[in-house]
Amino acid sequence: MIRLARPDDLPALIDVEREAGALFRDVGMAAIADDDPGSVAELAVYQSAGRAWVSVDDDDRPVAYLIAEVVDGCAHIEQVSVRPSHARRGLGSALIETLAEWAGSRGLTALTLTTFETVPWNAPYYERLRFRVVPEAEIGAGLRSIRRAEAARGLDAWPRVAMIRPL
Repeated sequence: MIRLARPDDLPALIDVEREAGALFRDVGMAAIADDDPGSVAELAVYQSAGRAWVSVDDDDRPVAYLIAEVVDGCAHIEQVSVRPSHARRGLGSALIETLAEWAGSRGLTALTLTTFETVPWNAPYYERLRFRVVPEAEIGAGLRSIRRAEAARGLDAWPRVAMIRPL
């Protein structure tokens, strides 16, 4: 089941992020695996604005989540993560579809995200969900700012792309 995140869910989202991030170690990206998953306070910004969703297990515990913001008139996926123990069950795509419905109801024109180009569960996965790479010349000011911040954090040590899925 997918629902809006509650304040008491937020500590579990950090655990989800740590578990999901650990997979990057398997593809030679230990720095990403060890990256700071953020704080409850940072997640609370999305939660309090109604832009954080969770997929929960039968005991109502978060096993996947998505946080989003509005960037360049689009719903931008800031993060989507799934516990590896719950991967390959369609939870990530269901969260993305939930965001698409939210975005459409607000008149937003597309979903966007930034991701690693060659990691199998990154750009190749999103392409299967109808996202396409945004050519550099078409990246809007807000998305360009996100990419600059990512580069400053060292994420461009591996090829990254911005992607879009029109609604």
